[in-house]
Amino acid sequence: MTILGEAGIDIDGAPYGSVVQEGLKQPFMFILSDHHRELSEPAGRQIMAHIQSIYQRLPNGRLLITIRGANHFSFSDQMLLKSHYVIRMLRMFGFGSLDGRRGLGITAECVRTFFDVYLKNAPASSLNKPSQHYPEVQFVLQ
Repeated sequence: MTILGEAGIDIDGAPYGSVVQEGLKQPFMFILSDHHRELSEPAGRQIMAHIQSIYQRLPNGRLLITIRGANHFSFSDQMLLKSHYVIRMLRMFGFGSLDGRRGLGITAECVRTFFDVYLKNAPASSLNKPSQHYPEVQFVLQ
């Protein structure tokens, strides 16, 4: 979870601690990988319940997106460093079909746009732009 003064972002992290009960007061965005498989497991449902609990109590300036085809490693340079063999194995087992460079590009665009809106007063309408360029971006819980 990253909070820069007046706004924050959670990039595919599992929230825990007091934030789950107390919530947040500043604009906040969750960026999640494609967790549709994990939602059938109790731990996955619990994590999503915590995210929804925080999200539902956020003031204006909340955003929750998922990136289709992304896995947890899509948000780091690990996907660029792994061998093609490892990446193929992950994809064979259904873990992320998104190209590593594209995943990082999507994440960078979403993070930059969100912080530009809430820290630099860019127009809120620019939050729709990442989804126009990247069809993998899905807005959840608007």
